[in-house]
Amino acid sequence: MTADPSTPATRLRGEIIPVTAFQQNCSLIWDPTTMRGALVDAGGEADKLLARVAHHGVQLEKLLVTHGHLDHAGAVAAIAEKLNLPIEGPHQDDAFWIDGMPDAAKQYGFPPTRSFVPQRWLVHGDTVTVGSLTLDVLHCPGHTPGHVVFHHPATQLAMVGDVIFQNSIGRTDFPKGNHADLIRSIRSRLFPLGDDVQFIPGHGPMSTFGRERQVNPYVADAMADDD
Repeated sequence: MTADPSTPATRLRGEIIPVTAFQQNCSLIWDPTTMRGALVDAGGEADKLLARVAHHGVQLEKLLVTHGHLDHAGAVAAIAEKLNLPIEGPHQDDAFWIDGMPDAAKQYGFPPTRSFVPQRWLVHGDTVTVGSLTLDVLHCPGHTPGHVVFHHPATQLAMVGDVIFQNSIGRTDFPKGNHADLIRSIRSRLFPLGDDVQFIPGHGPMSTFGRERQVNPYVADAMADDD
C-alpha cells in the first residue's frame, strides 16, 4: 500500500486496520509530504484507530465513508466529534442506512452508535483530497444504493468497501440492494480502471482487478453477460 517514494505524485502511504467482530478493513491513508491523512470506513474501535494514527504521526484531516453499513461507519460520528473532523461520503442514497445505525448496533450487539450527516455527500465524478493527494470518487451501487469507491490513480490503488472481494462480491439481499447494479458497477466502473489496480476490500485480503477478471466466479470475463 506504499507507492514509489521517488515519484512525488504517487506518494500515498497507508495501513489496513481490521475492526469490529466483522473484521472490517478500515484504511488509514496519508500523504507523507504533509503527514495529513484520513480514515476510510472507520467502522468501530475508535481508540484502536486513533492509536494507529498517533503511531504513524499522521494528522487526520477528514473521515471518508464508502457506504452506510454499521461495520463501515460505526465509529465515524464519535471520531468526527472528538477531533472536529469533516465527513465526506457516501452518496446520499445511503442516508437511510446511516440513520439506521443506532438500531443496527443494538441488533448486532455493537456498542451504542450514533448516526451522522456528512459535511459532503459524494457523487460519481467527484474528487476528494488528502493532504496534497487527490482521489477520484466512483459511485458503485448494488451492495447499497449509495456506495462509493475511492481511487488514487497514481498509486493504482482503490478502496472499494463491499463492492468486490477476492473471489467474491458484495451481498445484494439487503434493503435496496441490486445484483444487476452491482455487476454493472464492477464491470463498467471498476474493471476499466486497469488490471494492475490493487484494491482494498471491506473484508479479507487485497487483490487486483486483473486477477478478479480472470478468476472471480461472479464477475470474471468468462462469466460476463454484457447484453
